[in-house]
This record gives sequence, structure tokens and C-alpha cells, in this order.
Amino acid sequence: MDQLYIPRVGITLIPGIGNVLAKQLISYCGSAEKVFNTPRNKLLKIPGIGIKIADSIRKSIQLEKAENIVKQCSRSGIRILYFTDQDYPSRLKDLYDSPVILYGKGKGNLNPEKSIGIVGTRRATVYGKSTVEEIIREMKYHNPTIISGLAYGIDYRSHVSALAHDLPTIGVIAGGYRHLYPALHKRTALEMEITGSIISESAPDIIPEAHFFPERNRIIAGMSDVLVVVEAALKGGALITAEYANNYNREVFALPGNIHSRFSEGCNNLIRKHKAHILTSVKDIEYIMNWSREGPPAVQTAQKEIDWSDLSIPEKKIIQIFKNSGNEILIDELSWKSQIPVNQLASHLLNLEFRGYIKALPGKKFRFKE
Repeated sequence: MDQLYIPRVGITLIPGIGNVLAKQLISYCGSAEKVFNTPRNKLLKIPGIGIKIADSIRKSIQLEKAENIVKQCSRSGIRILYFTDQDYPSRLKDLYDSPVILYGKGKGNLNPEKSIGIVGTRRATVYGKSTVEEIIREMKYHNPTIISGLAYGIDYRSHVSALAHDLPTIGVIAGGYRHLYPALHKRTALEMEITGSIISESAPDIIPEAHFFPERNRIIAGMSDVLVVVEAALKGGALITAEYANNYNREVFALPGNIHSRFSEGCNNLIRKHKAHILTSVKDIEYIMNWSREGPPAVQTAQKEIDWSDLSIPEKKIIQIFKNSGNEILIDELSWKSQIPVNQLASHLLNLEFRGYIKALPGKKFRFKE
């Protein structure tokens, strides 16, 4: 990997320097490399640079750490994106607090024509999950890239629904790639990398900490043309993301919900305070964004084939039963035909539903999604 990335990464490792001050340093000195070559007395004349930071810049330890990170990324196939690079997300470039460096894994385009961020509670209800599915299914016409945080609940549902409908999806994570959180979603992350990406402003070995998550949320907001909040309590990451989106002049939509539901309070409050448009259908998004349905869809894709190699033996058996018995079947009948106990069957069905192969219906019935 280009040696220029060593000082570019190095500047992000200097204690006491955030993204705003780092860009200011680069602007004053002319480049990241020149920052490390600037005499101490000249550094002290730059606004925001005190003795402690100036002394840190003059030490070589930051560049040594940066060199190790650059080598590790090169070995692992992780892209390093500097904020002036052509492939760096253009939607972030004009934001004052955008990351100086992003680390990315995957083949996806970080500058899609249209992008939709979807966020919400980790304790998603059937209402929330089914709405995510509906939004993504209806939005497929416009071929947007779906952006979320790869967390439990609404985030994860957004990614797997995008994969099920052959839409690229970007997961913005809070720590480094080698510490993907939650680890349970590693397999989904690998799928996402085929047509999408996993990105982070943390180097690969950084363990996610609590303060990284709000920082991660600003990237989701910044990369999205539209941010949709699906189920949120009065406090939490989804509302932080919505606040960032409003500050960045992005269009925010919120799904209204039951006034007695804890996880609808946040959305209802956003709508009440005019911080989000009410979302009743995808037509609301199309109207506000002026995304016309005139003419052919943005992308025509062939029907997705089931990747049998990616399923467990019980899951293959379940899919085959659906194919032989029709599209809809009760869980008790499915248990009898598969000879899988109901308690074990429920786990397999949940995984198949997350991966977009089946859909849960009222009355403990399931539908195979052809």
C-alpha cells in the first residue's frame, strides 16, 4: 500500500487530535506528511495546537504505529480511504466532522446514486421488522444502497432484507474490522462485502467502546440521502443518528407507532417536534425526495437463487418441505414433516427469515418467499 498512507493514518493516532483539528493541521502544513516534518515552534503557532500536542507530533511513535496498521490492512485486504481520495464517500467530504480516515472491506460503491439509512431499536417488534421489509422491497425500484449499523434488531433486519432483495448494503461499525460487534453477524457481514461494504473509522484492531457508537451514527447519517427511523425509545442511538441527519440537512422519516409502545415513543416524538416526516408508505419518501417511478426501474435483476451450500442440513430440509407442500405451512405441520422439534425448528425458521427465504405470518404460519 502507498507509503503516503502512513502519515495520513499517523495523524489520526496523535493524542488530543480529532478530525476537525487534524484537517486544520493538514491545511496549515500542506499535507499529512508535512505535519510530521513541521518544526515545533511553527506547530505552536497553529490554532488549537499546544505544547503537549506539538511534542506528540514530533515523536516517531505515531508513524511507527501507523506503518503497522497500513501493513496489516494491506495483508487483510482492507482499504484505507483518506478524506481527499476519489473513492472516499462524497456525501461525507463536506461535513466538518467527517473522518480523516475510513477503513473499508468489500467491493461495494461508497458513492451510490441513492442511499437510504435505516436505524432503530435493537428490540425490534414484528411491526418494525415487517415495515423494514416493506420499505426495502418497495424501494428496490430505485436501486438504493441500504446503510445501517449491523447491530441487533432493526439494523440487522435492514441488512438481511437488502441482501434478500439484491440491493447493496453498507454496514458502519463502531470498532475495528477484526472486532466486529456483534460477532454473531460475521457471516452476514461477509455476504454484504460481495456487493456492499463494511466500513469504520477505527483501525482493524480497535475494540469497540461505548463512545464509538455515537461517532459511528454520524457516519450513517452523513452517508444517507434519507434516514428512516423505525421504532425507537425516547433515548438511544437511533435518535442520535436522527439528530446528526437533521444537522447535516438530510431528510429524516419516522415510522409512527402505538402511543402505548415504548419503542414508538422516539419516532412519535420526532414527528411531533417536526424533526422527521411521517412515514406511512414509501410514497412519502418518493414525494419528498422527488424520486420518480417514471421509466424503467434503476436496475433489473434476475430472480435470486437459493444458495444451498450456505444452509444447514435442517434448513435445507425445511426449504424442500416448503417447495413440496406449497408456499404456506403451519409450524406444527412443518415440525411433523421435518421431524424437527418445535423448539429447535423455531431457531432455524428465524435464521431463514432473517436471510429472506421465508416470512412469518399470523397464527404460527410461515410463507416461502419465491
